[in-house]
Amino acid sequence: MSWDALVESARTAVVWLLSAASVPVLVYFVVINTSYLVVITLAALEFRSQARRRDAAVAALGGPLTPGVSLIVPAYNEEAGIVTSVKALLSLRYPHHEVVVVDDGSGDATLSRLVEAFDLVEIPRDIPRDVPVQAAVRSVHVPRDGRTRLVVVSKENSGRSEAVNLGINAATEPLVAMIDADSILEPDALLRVTQPFTNDPTRMVATGGTIRAANGSRVVSGRVVRVELPRGWLPRVQVVEYFRAFLLGRTGWSRFGGLILISGAFGLFRRDVLVEVGGLDHTSIGEDFELVMRIHRHLRDQKRDYRVQFVPEPVSWTEVPATFRVLRSQRRRWHRGLWETLWAYRGMLLRPRYGRIGMVALPYYWLFELLAPLLEAFGIIVVPVALLLGVINIPFAIMFLLLAYGYAIFVTLCALAVEEWAFHRHERWRDLAMIVLASVVENVGYRQLTVIWRLEGWWASLRNKKQVWGVMTRSGFDEASP
Repeated sequence: MSWDALVESARTAVVWLLSAASVPVLVYFVVINTSYLVVITLAALEFRSQARRRDAAVAALGGPLTPGVSLIVPAYNEEAGIVTSVKALLSLRYPHHEVVVVDDGSGDATLSRLVEAFDLVEIPRDIPRDVPVQAAVRSVHVPRDGRTRLVVVSKENSGRSEAVNLGINAATEPLVAMIDADSILEPDALLRVTQPFTNDPTRMVATGGTIRAANGSRVVSGRVVRVELPRGWLPRVQVVEYFRAFLLGRTGWSRFGGLILISGAFGLFRRDVLVEVGGLDHTSIGEDFELVMRIHRHLRDQKRDYRVQFVPEPVSWTEVPATFRVLRSQRRRWHRGLWETLWAYRGMLLRPRYGRIGMVALPYYWLFELLAPLLEAFGIIVVPVALLLGVINIPFAIMFLLLAYGYAIFVTLCALAVEEWAFHRHERWRDLAMIVLASVVENVGYRQLTVIWRLEGWWASLRNKKQVWGVMTRSGFDEASP
């Protein structure tokens, strides 16, 4: 085939694609960005209603009716920061909480560091098997002083999910919080995240807190004392993502009554409900999403009145990926977990018995979360090719860019405005200017890369490729002097 014939064939194919898909794709971008605006508006309304009762409610907490909390910390090769993390968790402002560290067969000095720092002694304690756990328990340790509410369980290596499940079995309090070993909780985080359980103790089954990027912030003794932006643009863009997705997105869905995802890095659950549903599924790569979906299905099938709520105030700080390699692994895993969980619970889709979860939340996640990279890939590939072949006019290309990316930038700026109005965490105008610039950078290069990575994760699942959790390489927090 001659070059001219090849070009003509390509031109014909692109023209057909444009005629068939251009209008649906443009409508899709308008609808998805408008839906983000709706969610942001719901979040703003929730912030406003919570602000009226925030300080008084927190001041009233901590009394005899405050439910006890077990903080479960799965740890694998965390020797560098595990002692600082546990000390910070033990010193949280909360009247009745314990810390349960589950050492998942670490190959470093995680366990010995804990033994030395807290003067731990091994005890002959039998841990119940309320939630199935396959790995064997090696030892159980508690502080010698008999006062510090810390339990350290060492087990054979079998993954994070089983470590959390073992922690659920070892927990003695009615509420269970799952905390990553490298996360930093704000001092009153537990007071705030347990408030819904205090207000509605019979119906509330789970709450989630905000996850924010700590890269670049000032950290003293396991506490974020000054919020600052990261130095690199890659983590800066993720700061913007976390505003939109974790803080505003989930707050909006929570107000609507359709919250189906609580981050495994900071979620609080009733222990009895976790036992009912069998804890985390160790075969799922989207374990946190899958757990919340299983809770919804279980309680809806039983026709029980319950609530799942997101609380924007209790913040858990985490280090986001600073390299493209680690970020790629994370986003591939996230999208694979999204697909596998949505597919596993496809029987809930558009089923009235599952209420807003089945009729609104799940269709939204199918259309605007799962399928989004496919349609964005259309624009990334077809529109530039069409311009090169001369089969698309410039006004149409400009309209596509405005609707796909210009509208997205506007939505992100609205999200940033709402976040700053509600919490005002950035003290310097320079930081706000950098965040605005990062919202633009997100749509030029970064967003296109995440589209590719998400499709890779989806394709790996469709090919039934072995699940690999991957390694989150962290540079660690820069601990400043007090």
